[in-house]
Amino acid sequence: MNEGMEKISSRHYWKLWLVLILVGASFGAGLFLGKVWQVKDFVSDEKGDIEIIKVLNLYSKSRSSSADFEQFWSLWNKVKEKFVDQPVDDVKLFYGALQGVVSGLEDPYSMYFPPKQAEEFAEELSGEFEGIGAEIGIKEKQLIIIAPLSGSPAEKAGIKSGDKIYLIDGEETYGLSLDKAVAKIRGPKGTAVKLTISHDGLQEVQEITIVRDTIVVPNVVWEMKDKNIAYLRVSSFNDDTWNQFDKAIKEIKLKSAKGIVLDLRSNPGGYLDTAISVASEWIKSGNIVTEKFSADRENNHATIGAHRLLGVPTAVLVDGGSASASEIVAGALQDYGAAKIIGMKTYGKGSVQDFEVLPDGSALKLTVARWYTPKDRQIDKEGIMPDVVLDKMVESVTSTAGVIEYKDLGIEKAIELLGE
Repeated sequence: MNEGMEKISSRHYWKLWLVLILVGASFGAGLFLGKVWQVKDFVSDEKGDIEIIKVLNLYSKSRSSSADFEQFWSLWNKVKEKFVDQPVDDVKLFYGALQGVVSGLEDPYSMYFPPKQAEEFAEELSGEFEGIGAEIGIKEKQLIIIAPLSGSPAEKAGIKSGDKIYLIDGEETYGLSLDKAVAKIRGPKGTAVKLTISHDGLQEVQEITIVRDTIVVPNVVWEMKDKNIAYLRVSSFNDDTWNQFDKAIKEIKLKSAKGIVLDLRSNPGGYLDTAISVASEWIKSGNIVTEKFSADRENNHATIGAHRLLGVPTAVLVDGGSASASEIVAGALQDYGAAKIIGMKTYGKGSVQDFEVLPDGSALKLTVARWYTPKDRQIDKEGIMPDVVLDKMVESVTSTAGVIEYKDLGIEKAIELLGE
């Protein structure tokens, strides 16, 4: 670097005073004029000329990379003393601060729940809650419907997997955290919520008013289809799923089904242990899924159970609403060649959340790992690509009597492949 680039002569001082004052403010808030002269001495050479390299070095030193908890308490006290609506509720400030800590991770699946919200979340995992019956998430910073639950008010109102939610009761969702969005959408039975949404990424938006109800999640249903094929629908992986799945498998075995269609479409996931138990029925040995934590630590989850469906021809239906535990099952069966995966690419929610209830009844849901299939394919943000891709799952057909009927193209394709 030549001398002209290294130094700035005294006639250019006035151009740098603004920079110096700003740097001085960053270096120590509230510096007086005498402190500014100290800064000038720090960034000048022996002749009094300002060296631009020293200015840049001072700027970098003034930006702290560590947290100062004195500032936290100073801010706490300022809010307590100066906020216009007094008195300030310490409990609300405390829980709000804890929520802020977790939101700083910028991970849509990590959340802190104050006691009441923690109780509501636990109820949802147990399979019964009040709301519209839809799993929501955030994708590319946009609030999105992962999947409406079967028979839910959301499904009946026309909500579909992939719908983008722009407004909740007229309030913009941009920048809204997932836990706050859930809190706004959920509510007591009989009350209504208005969602402004768009289908399939289209520019046109529409308002849909949904009346909340008690949501009882129908975890597992099954029936025999043509060609002696058993159709087995698993809508979520929660507390009751395994018992219902186990019962269904016993009944299907008694029917000597030629094959099984496992429907995981719009299944938003649930418990890891349940997903492992379900997938293990088709897989005799090996890992079902691998959890990879930080610091190169991982946990391999091997197959368990009786493997009652080993060798039974199986097709698994998935779509963009198949997420989390659903993707673990589909990925494992695909990697071992235990089933053909049919439908659309899955959602790509492959992170592991630890749910811990704290002593005061609040709870922390924290992302602690990511899931990988037995062949070491990352699920998070990648999803599972089907072996047989369908452009659409349902087709409407008008009968001769003018009645509109719907054909499930996924089930038809699965039965066709299994019946060959």
